[in-house]
Amino acid sequence: MIIKEQVLNAQELWGNGIVKIGALKDTRVECENFANEFLKERYSFDNGPVLFKPTKCEIEQFRPTQLKALSYFIAGDDQACDEDKGFAINPWAKVRFENTNLILEKNRAIAMGNYFFTDLQGNEAKVEYTFGYKLINGVLKIDVHHSSFPYTISKATV
Repeated sequence: MIIKEQVLNAQELWGNGIVKIGALKDTRVECENFANEFLKERYSFDNGPVLFKPTKCEIEQFRPTQLKALSYFIAGDDQACDEDKGFAINPWAKVRFENTNLILEKNRAIAMGNYFFTDLQGNEAKVEYTFGYKLINGVLKIDVHHSSFPYTISKATV
């Protein structure tokens, strides 16, 4: 049975990885190498389908491959999706999770809530997320990642 602490640890590792990718943005080769390793360690691309819907995508909303996920996180000259700006190379100083709740099972866990990205000036961006985790060889790997900005009512729709 997966326990809450395993999910919290996976979230901490994910957030720390996003921060490190941004910290490496000025050394492109090292950044790419780390980001690829981050995707292998944190996501389940090598073990089956990954349902990845990142926050800042309009044209190519879903990223089913590691190459397209890498493009989203670090962009670059050889990016797989033209709209990508490199979300993780913003850079971010901190990532904080606030879980609304968790579903814990034998080999699967689902977490939903808000995560907060703090930039180098201390500004915080609130984003809603759902992460699905699979237990693979004792490690939680993400196979569902949905992320979006909170809904806001526009005056035109009221």
